[in-house]
Amino acid sequence: MSEQQGEMIAGKNPVLEALRSGREINKLWIAEGVKKTGINEVLDLARERGVLVQFVPKKKVDQLSDANHQGIVASVAAYQYADLEDLFIAAKKKSEDPFFIVLDELEDPHNLGSIMRTADAIGVHGIIIPKRRAVGLTAVVAKASTGAIEHVPVVRVTNLAQTVDELKDRGVWIAGTDAKGSVDYRKMDATLPLAVIIGSEGRGMSRLLRDKCDFLYHLPMIGHVTSLNASVAAALLMYEVYRKRQEKNE
Repeated sequence: MSEQQGEMIAGKNPVLEALRSGREINKLWIAEGVKKTGINEVLDLARERGVLVQFVPKKKVDQLSDANHQGIVASVAAYQYADLEDLFIAAKKKSEDPFFIVLDELEDPHNLGSIMRTADAIGVHGIIIPKRRAVGLTAVVAKASTGAIEHVPVVRVTNLAQTVDELKDRGVWIAGTDAKGSVDYRKMDATLPLAVIIGSEGRGMSRLLRDKCDFLYHLPMIGHVTSLNASVAAALLMYEVYRKRQEKNE
């Protein structure tokens, strides 16, 4: 995955203003050797907002920005994130039960872009991603989504587990995928207010989120591979929800 995500801003004051304004920041690079006394406020704000900070050789910072960076470069979100409430509003406007996708530490921008394409195609009301250890709305994601990024709201949250609890409190049922001891996804009750959790490419869904699921489904496979690409699995589950909701409305 490319280090450069979204728009790059360089220099102590521009980065400081971006942090103060509450703008979404993906990552902060600081050149080794920069005096900490001059950037204490930057570091404090980054820590407060949970922004990933990486100290790297000055050569790396030079590669990230041609501007007078003063040893500091930040990657800011290329696109605006939505609030959780926006997703419920989107469902209400369509007079539909909520249908959300929750991505548990998805790292590949192409997978996120592909998931957004399918989400737009079948009318998902929004996608929820974590702030840390996951890809955000980058230029690569935007390209992979072929325009869907403009139409599918994405919420970026600090704590996925707490957000899942909030969804449950608001009447949304939680479904996840699990190879063992689960039900065939084709038996899913998709007519409920629903959030489907898709696990990360390597580790799958975390145990914490699995334990919060109301339903666990598996995708039957008779070949030699043991799992599907995250965006393919997500597409199958999304279309199953779409199919069953269409049948209900006929």
